[in-house]
Amino acid sequence: MTDETAPGEKGERIAKRLARAGICSRRDAERWIEEGRVSVNGKKLATPAFLVGPGDRIVVDGKPVAAAEKTRLWLYHKPRGLMTTHRDPEGRPTVFEKLPKEMPRVISVGRLDYNSEGLLLLTNDGALARKLELPATGWLRRYRVRVYGHPTDETLAVLQKGVSVDGVAYGPIHASVEKAQGDNTWLVVSLREGKNREVRRVMEHLGHQVSRLIRVAYGPFQLGTLPPEGVKEIPGKIVAEQTGDAITAGRTGARPKKPGGWAKAAPKPKRGQKPAARKK
Repeated sequence: MTDETAPGEKGERIAKRLARAGICSRRDAERWIEEGRVSVNGKKLATPAFLVGPGDRIVVDGKPVAAAEKTRLWLYHKPRGLMTTHRDPEGRPTVFEKLPKEMPRVISVGRLDYNSEGLLLLTNDGALARKLELPATGWLRRYRVRVYGHPTDETLAVLQKGVSVDGVAYGPIHASVEKAQGDNTWLVVSLREGKNREVRRVMEHLGHQVSRLIRVAYGPFQLGTLPPEGVKEIPGKIVAEQTGDAITAGRTGARPKKPGGWAKAAPKPKRGQKPAARKK
């Protein structure tokens, strides 16, 4: 392979390949290359702009890198009080420190902030994670949210058109009242964007502070009865069925197909023209 990326060339960026092998993040891989720790086919790399193929021999710190694992996906029930990051500058505990030791290196699909809880998807495939995070993929995130006060469905309806808070534009959000509980109200909130602290900021914009936030679904995957800190791997067949387009898009650069949609109606015949016969 060449150490320049040109249009039409086939292969995978070395940093991406190392990340998919589960030994480091892309950022770490780029740093390791700068430090001279990575070689391909006996040649030490000087730049991360290098494409590798299936037959290339990759070595890091003198040790051969194993082939990338097949794409895997896990459900994880994140409790409150954990950071969704591999390292926290303030030394707070992280999701990845709490995972079973036998799990390979994984990354999260999106994040939940320190005080949020519920469903977090984990995968060993960075390309898949990035694709599933994109609003264009069309996956709905659903939350149960407890707020102070008693917003009505009429008040919440304004969110369906999207709102702007402190200069940040948020897309359509569907929120409805589930039940009132003393001075609080439980809401069901669904959205497709998932910007940083989106639900909390939007609810505060309406005058209702969030006291608890639980993600119960991400796309087709549900939290269900999984206990806090529980981990459950999704069978490979289901992963392929539910994320096949996203996996393909992540590896080829193609955009994933949008889920669902209506069939196009047959064009109306012009005046005096017989309608076209239906195909059997």
